[in-house]
Amino acid sequence: MFYTFMSRVVAPILRLIFRPRVEGAANVPRHGPLIVASNHLSFIDSFIIPLSLPRPVTYIAKAEYFGGGGLKGRFVHWFMTTLGHVPIERGAQRAAMGALEQAVGILDGGGAFAIYPEGTRSPDGRLYRGRTGVGWLVLASGARVLPVGLAGTEKIQPIGTGRPRVFAPRPTIRFGEPMDFTHYQGLPPAKARRAITDEIVEEIGKLSGQEYAGSYNERADGASPRQRPD
Repeated sequence: MFYTFMSRVVAPILRLIFRPRVEGAANVPRHGPLIVASNHLSFIDSFIIPLSLPRPVTYIAKAEYFGGGGLKGRFVHWFMTTLGHVPIERGAQRAAMGALEQAVGILDGGGAFAIYPEGTRSPDGRLYRGRTGVGWLVLASGARVLPVGLAGTEKIQPIGTGRPRVFAPRPTIRFGEPMDFTHYQGLPPAKARRAITDEIVEEIGKLSGQEYAGSYNERADGASPRQRPD
């Protein structure tokens, strides 16, 4: 019911406001388990991608998004929970693994689950090395991966701003061809996770056109937004 309301009422309004350019929509499988793996430039990414997908998708989201105060905080908590988003404590390995295990359940049920392999938003527009949580998820679920390249969403809501800019330049969402990694099942798990993750990030880079940083995206306080240790 809520998804129907969002897709038929809210989504068309947001599309008029943000006017996203969508490329490669025919590459999106309409059914079956699917891991949606994207670069991450802005908080608004988790809204722009669902606007462009022809099916529901669930996200891992930072736990602090669920615990804000006041009317705005309660609305965001309700919105995230209703959409089925999974909260994660950034930097907490046990919480991260719990969220990924929930993701396996979503994929086992034939759903789509979205993840940012970099772990957190890019501070400078470059594409950072992927955390191997996405590789773990691929091996645990056997799901195909849909690579996504975003461009321009950081202009809608730059890091540090509290609300989107309505008259920002149009963002672009590029969907690549689904990637199958069943041939990695026989490799040692750690090696397979790393190889899968690197292939996904490479494909995302081709779609987004970003410069590759070649290192992990580390938070300013020195903590790493890990999804799973390498």
